[in-house]
Parts: sequence; C-alpha cells; structure tokens
Amino acid sequence: MFLTISTTGSPERPATDLGFLLHKHPGKTQAFSTSHGNAHVFYPEATAERCTAALLLEVDPVALVRRGQGKGRGGAPDAALAQYVNDRPYAASSLLAVALSGVFRSALKGQCAARPELPEERRALRVEIPVLPARGGAALVHRLFDPLGWDLVDVEPVPLDERFPEWGDSRYVRLVLEGELRLADALRQLYVLLPVLDDAKHYWIAPDEVDKLLRAGDGWLAAHPENGLISSRYLARHKRLTQDALERLELVRLAEADGSEVEEIDNAVDEARDTEERPVPLAVQRREAILAALRAAGAARVLDLGCGQGQLVQALLKEVAFTEIVGMDVSVRALNLAAKRLRLERLGERQSSRVRLLQGSLAYTDKRLAGYDAAVLSEVIEHLDEERLPALEYAVFGAARPRTVLVTTPNVEYNVRWETLPAGHVRHGDHRFEWTREEFRAWAGGVADRHGYGVEFVPVGDDDPEVGPPTQMAVFTKNDTDTATDTTETPKEGEAA
Repeated sequence: MFLTISTTGSPERPATDLGFLLHKHPGKTQAFSTSHGNAHVFYPEATAERCTAALLLEVDPVALVRRGQGKGRGGAPDAALAQYVNDRPYAASSLLAVALSGVFRSALKGQCAARPELPEERRALRVEIPVLPARGGAALVHRLFDPLGWDLVDVEPVPLDERFPEWGDSRYVRLVLEGELRLADALRQLYVLLPVLDDAKHYWIAPDEVDKLLRAGDGWLAAHPENGLISSRYLARHKRLTQDALERLELVRLAEADGSEVEEIDNAVDEARDTEERPVPLAVQRREAILAALRAAGAARVLDLGCGQGQLVQALLKEVAFTEIVGMDVSVRALNLAAKRLRLERLGERQSSRVRLLQGSLAYTDKRLAGYDAAVLSEVIEHLDEERLPALEYAVFGAARPRTVLVTTPNVEYNVRWETLPAGHVRHGDHRFEWTREEFRAWAGGVADRHGYGVEFVPVGDDDPEVGPPTQMAVFTKNDTDTATDTTETPKEGEAA
C-alpha cells in the first residue's frame, strides 16, 4: 500500500520544506508501528527544486484476521481463505488513512513548531496513489475530488489483467492529484475520502467518528456537493451517526453561506457543540465508576491498592464521606509522584489526617491493611504474572478482608476497537495478561467462593453489544455470615502469600 506526496520549489523556497511540514527528515528512513503492520516514510528525491515523500504501509494479513476480519464492517469476506488472501495489503483504504493520520498527525493538524508559517502556505502538490479501490468507478473519484480545488484529477482504471484486455477494467484506479493547496487540507481530504471510495472501514464505528469526520472535513466538507454520500460511507452507513453529521454540517454551511446570519448560526453551532455528548476519557470513566460503587457501598475508610501516582486518592480526598484514605504501591517513585500530586506537605491538618501513602507489595500479607471498609485494585492485577495472583488473592481477600473490594481490568475482547493498537499487543507494555469477560468472571467467581464474598460485574465505558466494555469491574461484597471457604494455605505474617 503506497502513497507519494511531491512538491516543487526554488533555492528561496526549497521543496525540502516538505520535511518540516511532515515532521519527517528527508535524510532519514523511518518506521512506525500501526494496528495492522508497519508504516515506512522515506524520500525518493529531496532537492531544493523537487521533493517527494513516500508512505509505504506493510499490512500483516494475519494481524487483520486477529483483529477481526479482513475488511471490516463495509464487507468482510466470509470465506476463511479470503480473510488472509485479499486486497487489503495492496489497495489504499481506511488502513492507509489511519496510518496517514498517525504518522503525519501534526501535518494534518496544520502544525509546525519549527516553521509555524509553513502550514498556512499553499504549495504546488502532487499526490499519487498507484492502487485505489473505487466503488463507483472513475466518475465517483471525479465527483469527490473535482470540487476540492485540484487543477488535475487524473484517474486511470487498472485493468484486471494487462495480458487479457478483453477482460476489462478492475474496480481499482491509479489516482494522481495536482494543484496548489495547503498540505493539511490535502491530507485531510485523503484521510476522509480513501475509506469513502473503498466503501469500507477496517475498524468498528463509534459515535466519536462523527467528530473525526467534522475535524478532517473542516473548511471543505460542509460545502461539498457530495457531503451526504461522503458522510454515509465514512460512517459505514450508520443512519443515526450520518444524520448527526449532516445536521452539524448544515449549521456550518449556513454560517459560511449567509453572512447576515453568521453570528446567529455560530451561536447555534456553539450551542450544539456544548450540548452534544463529548467522549470522556476511559480513565475518568473508570474513576467515576469506582467512586459510584464506593458511595453505594457506604464505604468511609478506603484502601487504594496499587495507587500509582495517586489519581484515585486525589479524587477520594475531594469527597468528605471518605474519612480515611490509604494509597499503597510497591514503587517508591510512584509514591513520591503521588505525594507531589496531592501536595501532602501543603495540606491542612484536617485533610492530611485523612490520607496516608504506604510502600508495600500485594504479594505479602500486611497487618496495616486490615479493618477497612473497602479496597480498590484499579488496573492492578494485569501487571502481575498470573502465577502470582493467588498471593494477591490471599493478601487482600484472605488476610485484609475489607467489606467491599473493587477490581477493574481491561477487557481484551474490546481491543479490536482501538484502531491504533497493533494486533496481538496488550494495551500497556507492562501488562502480563489481559482477560476476556469470561476469563475475568471465572477468576472473580472462584475468588468470591473461596473467601466468602458475593460478586457482581459492572461495565465501565461504552458497553459494546458485540465485544463488551473496554474495562470490566468486579464488585465483591463480603457475605453477612462472613464464613470464608478458603482452601489455600495461610502464610505466616510477612511471608509471600
């Protein structure tokens, strides 16, 4: 999968300024990991008169299948062989669009810290894509690119087989674009229109795709005569999302078209943006879910086990209902950062009496952890080797035995929804494992049975009907009878559990 961007220049305005705009040095070859393979950036030519940057995406067909089907919602092949043998490694598609946005992120945003004046300059650009799927043929390619200010839109159908011209043309074309545009505008157009022409996406569509579409379409999509088709195909024909996108584009178009109503329409756009549901970071959703569960449990004295840099401790301190908060972590460095975050040395006497930070390991029983209402293990268990989990289990559920225990961990099934996560990789380099919902429920159910707890499961984040939520949370509540059926051997105090 291949794309080149070329520009011309002079000694006074060298073409090699393209390297500044793309944030990629013309004298280097660079490689980047993407969700489905490796992207390479290199410059076949780089002189003051002419400079060409090439983006080559090596797609791993096995990674495509691991992350769920060769062609995504737009038309995944059913045959097992077709999952591995298809056009995805060779034809420009949403795979290339995502690589484009990841590798040239600053260029798409129109940012250049070294030369801030460059992104606003219009330059003579030539974009060439050797193999581009075009569901709608050359005519559709012209309908999409002709209104965008390109001087040349050259579309050459690719024959099915050059040896047999009577077979006719394939659905692929070779595309060349030439014109004077800002580089950011050209990249944004490609980011949107590559998957539109392919009429498929390799990842599942979520509501935030509308925001991506409008950001990339800023300045050109609202007035485009085919914005309905573009929105529908880009959003994989989701009717609700397409309608949302078109309504917001219409507000923008009216603001641009009717100068007498610009202020009124701008206010309407601002109001729509203020009232629309913006994506909330998963870490924030996780903390809110934990706080809600602690409130529901009526907990006052809370342990944050594996507290890291103290984000949850900081949130707990803001609520007076939590009268005693203990953060514990094995890392002294993390505890030092937590102390700085909490500004412990500046807290008043009343606040400082509510919080303590302890260094300790969950692989050992610890008398300091006994007697608390609740314990939280937020994104902790996946950082341990699985053979060490019984030690943690006994230290928390067998020895400390708080009334409520909250455990959150990633749901590995949801990983296919992260378009930038390489296939087969876990979300963090230190994760030793990531469990499916079934695996997590089996572990949590066993822990509850062995130690006299009941357990319920709460989704955290968007609960996808097919792959579940990004984070899964187990809420353990100690049985009223408090009769544990633990069969593990009880270690001595201070020994590994």
